[in-house]
Amino acid sequence: MVTSTDPSLDGSPYQQYLYAYPHKTSYRPLRPRPRLADVWRAEARDALFLYLHVPFCEMRCGFCNLFTRANAPEEQVTAYLRQLRRQAERVADALGDDAGYVRAAFGGGTPTYLTADELTELFDIATATVGARLPGVPLSVETSPATATPDRLAVLAAHGTTRVSIGVQSFLDVEARAAGRPQRRTEVEAALGAIRDARIPVLNIDLIYGIDGQTADTWQQSLDAALAWRPEELYLYPLYVRPLTGLGRRAHARADWDAQRLALYRQAVDTLGAAGYRQESMRQFRRADAPVPDGPDYCCQDDGMVGLGCGARSYTTALHYSFDYAVSVSQVRAVLDDYLARPADDFGYAEFGFHLDGAEQRRRWLLKSLLRAEGVDADAYRTRFGRPPTEDFPQLGGLVERGWATADGLRLTPAGLARSDAIGPWLTSAEVHHAMTGYVPR
Repeated sequence: MVTSTDPSLDGSPYQQYLYAYPHKTSYRPLRPRPRLADVWRAEARDALFLYLHVPFCEMRCGFCNLFTRANAPEEQVTAYLRQLRRQAERVADALGDDAGYVRAAFGGGTPTYLTADELTELFDIATATVGARLPGVPLSVETSPATATPDRLAVLAAHGTTRVSIGVQSFLDVEARAAGRPQRRTEVEAALGAIRDARIPVLNIDLIYGIDGQTADTWQQSLDAALAWRPEELYLYPLYVRPLTGLGRRAHARADWDAQRLALYRQAVDTLGAAGYRQESMRQFRRADAPVPDGPDYCCQDDGMVGLGCGARSYTTALHYSFDYAVSVSQVRAVLDDYLARPADDFGYAEFGFHLDGAEQRRRWLLKSLLRAEGVDADAYRTRFGRPPTEDFPQLGGLVERGWATADGLRLTPAGLARSDAIGPWLTSAEVHHAMTGYVPR
C-alpha cells in the first residue's frame, strides 16, 4: 500500500492546484549534481515533450507566482536567448541523436514578449539546435492581450503552432485591475481577432473566478464574451492568493470566498455545458465539435519532458529537475543573473530536483489520471505497476463514501471534480508534504 498524509477532505475545496507532481516547492539542490547523460541514459527518448521557458512579461499580474520578470531590458533578453542556445546544445548532446520530440510548448512568462525576430530565433533553437520538427508536431504557445500582435502571430503560424493560449482572466476592465492585471477590453478583443486571423487551429482563453467584486452577473458577462469567440478550449482558474505576489501583499480574507468560488465554478460548468463544451478536468473545457489537431492530450504519466530555460522543469521516470525557483522581484532577478552567468558546461547537469521512488511514481500516475475527467485506466496502471490501483490506494474509498468518485474509486464525479484542489493535496505523499512545508518562499 502507498501511504500518504491525511489532510481533511472536509476543509476548503481550494487548497492547492496540483498541476504537477511532485510540486516544485519540494525540489532541493541535488548533491552531487547528476550528469544529464546519466539521468536520461535508461529513459525512452523517442516520444519526448519539449518545453521552452521564456521568463519575461510586459507586466507582473497580481495573482502570478510563476518564474518571470516584467519589462526586462533588451540586452537581458538578447543574453537570455544566447544562453538558452548554449543550454540547448548541452542538453541535446546529453540526450543523443536518438531523441525524438512528439509535442512542444513555449511558456513563461509570456513567450510573445519576444519580438517577431526574437521568436524566430527561439524557433531556431527548438529546431536547429534541439531537433524538434516545427512545423510537424503539436505546439502550444502562451500569449497575452498586449503581445498577441499580427507580426508575432505570423511567426507562430509559419512554424506550425497548433494552439495559442491567451490569459484574458476577465473581460471587465475593473475586474482585471482588481486581479492586478490592468488591461482594456478593446485590447483583449483586438488580440483575439488577431489570433483568429492568424488561423492557428486551437484558441484557448484563460479566465479567473473569485476576483474581488466579481458577481454571478459579471462572471456571466466574461463567460459570454469568451464564448462569442467560439474558442476551441477554455481554462477556468479559481483565484489563489499566494505569498510574495501582488495580491499576496494585500489583505485578502473573505469568509464567503470558498462558497463564492464554488458557486461561480458551478455556474461556468452549466454555461459551458449548454454551449457544447466537454469538461476535461476541473479547469479545462473543450468544445465538443472542435477539431483536435494536437491528437490526444499529453500523457504526463508516460512521456518524458525536456525543459529548457531558466524556470523550466524536466521530467524523467525517477527524477524531476530544474534550475532554482523564486517569486519575488529581487530573487527572480538574482536567479536569472545566475543562469546568464553560468559556463556552458553547467548545463550538462541537473541542479535542483526530486527523486521519485517506486511509490512516488505510482502516486504521480494515479494523481495525474484521477484529476482528469476520464479518470484512472485500471488496466494501464496494472500493466505498468503490476497490481490494481485500488490495492495501492485503498483510501480512494473515502472519495466514494463522499460521493466524489464512482463506485470503483477511479473516476471523480462532478462533485469530486469540483474538489480537485483538495483531493490532490489529500493524496500527496507525506514525503512531498514535508518537503513542501520546508520550502521558504522567496
